[in-house]
Amino acid sequence: MQRTALLSVSDKSGLVPFAKALVEQHGYRLLSTGGTAKLLEKEGIAVTEVSDYTGFPEMMEGRVKTLHPKIHGGLLARRDKNDHMAAAAEHGIDMIDLVVVNLYPFEATVAKPDVTFELAIENIDIGGPSMLRSAAKNHASVSVVVDAADYDRVLAAMSDAAALTTLRRELALKVFQRTSAYDGAIAKYLEGQVNEPNLGDISGIPAELDIQLPQVQSLRYGENPHQKAALYGSFFDCFEQLQGKELSFNNIIDITAATYLIGEFQKPTVAILKHTNPCGVASADTLVEAWEQAFVTDQQAPFGGIIVVNQTMDADLATIISKIFCEVIIAPDFTPAAMEIFGKKKNLRLMTVKGTLPADSLQEIRSVVGGVLMQDRDTMPDRPSDWQIVSKRQPTAEEMRAMIFGWNVVKHVKSNAIVYAGCERTLGVGAGQMSRVDSSKIAVWKAGEAGLSLDGSVVASDAFFPFADGLIAAAEAGAKAAIQPGGSVRDDEVIAAADERDMVMVFTGKRHFKH
Repeated sequence: MQRTALLSVSDKSGLVPFAKALVEQHGYRLLSTGGTAKLLEKEGIAVTEVSDYTGFPEMMEGRVKTLHPKIHGGLLARRDKNDHMAAAAEHGIDMIDLVVVNLYPFEATVAKPDVTFELAIENIDIGGPSMLRSAAKNHASVSVVVDAADYDRVLAAMSDAAALTTLRRELALKVFQRTSAYDGAIAKYLEGQVNEPNLGDISGIPAELDIQLPQVQSLRYGENPHQKAALYGSFFDCFEQLQGKELSFNNIIDITAATYLIGEFQKPTVAILKHTNPCGVASADTLVEAWEQAFVTDQQAPFGGIIVVNQTMDADLATIISKIFCEVIIAPDFTPAAMEIFGKKKNLRLMTVKGTLPADSLQEIRSVVGGVLMQDRDTMPDRPSDWQIVSKRQPTAEEMRAMIFGWNVVKHVKSNAIVYAGCERTLGVGAGQMSRVDSSKIAVWKAGEAGLSLDGSVVASDAFFPFADGLIAAAEAGAKAAIQPGGSVRDDEVIAAADERDMVMVFTGKRHFKH
């Protein structure tokens, strides 16, 4: 008995040679719809329109064409059940042995900035997922293809019954993964339309979280060599790797942290990170000047670290950076001369950022026992006009610039976080300590190791000073101004300690914990 294949695809890549092979090498009869049928006819491939097969015309602008018993009966009938086959014969239902369907491009459609709600709705595929699910359910008898990359595998397996049986199960799994992700994308879009974020909110938090992401790269290992790991999602839609070794688990986390940090700055800026923490950041008139000030903050930590800049990397800076060992360099672009310099370091990973980051980057998800946590990423803009100067002394213009800079950096440092800053440069960074005073001591020590004076500096704290001792320690180190959220029950004591030392104290009213 002649086998039948139903082909109905939005992405027609590779379809014609696949269809020819089905007909010429394996004797298939082809059913098809709309544009797919027209393409096959144009290429001289014999094809029957689904509407001619079912005796039921396409209608409602194509919304109804494959939702018919002669289609789904041919997909779902169990060949090993006499009653199934008898019912099929009674109603003139032929068996369909192969289904090739890829879905309307819903995700790509709603990603367009000017997409209308009506267009999004029309790009919700109904018949496609229905056929895929029917075929996948009956994969014991039906081969189902949702990805053009599998065409050659299907053709190769057709001459080996055992291989085809094994492949069908794998392809069925792929179908349900795809339809689940597709439905999730639709639900996410509609939820965004129904629950518009309130003015000032960054994004909505869904009532039900459905995470469906394709695996895009298997990683050599996770944080440590004994841990398995893989990358999922659209990371490589956001970044392009120009050269270097394959990215590691830790590289990807560091690249994400570096990209978020550099987004805080408009002037030419260089940031050096290690284990997601900035160890040197500076803004200046040129990247070379910014590098000199960022690098001097901590000349040891950049070894094996991440360097990110917010302007095109040229040969001048590339020449300087090439003298040290680092894992990754990220820039909007690299000049040909810079690429030539870095090209001598074959293992060095060079990354560029592609345009703006996707909406998903506005949310963070972390695994916990029994589930996950989701939160908006800490991107709410800080407005100095909203800050409160609570000390007797008013800040100078240079102190205010330094506080703004330090505040932009400290939000990217693991809590408890303390940053000593000058005018648009870091002087000392203390991260991740159990005590805020300890973080301050580390920042002071790091500045001393770098030979940097903290006299006249400002200190930024990601959360309030719970006691005056932290503020007093900063003053003794040379700080003349402090910026912090405020909100401690001992705020009056901290302010008094600042006033006694003729320090400026600014309350932002906003905390920047980073756990």
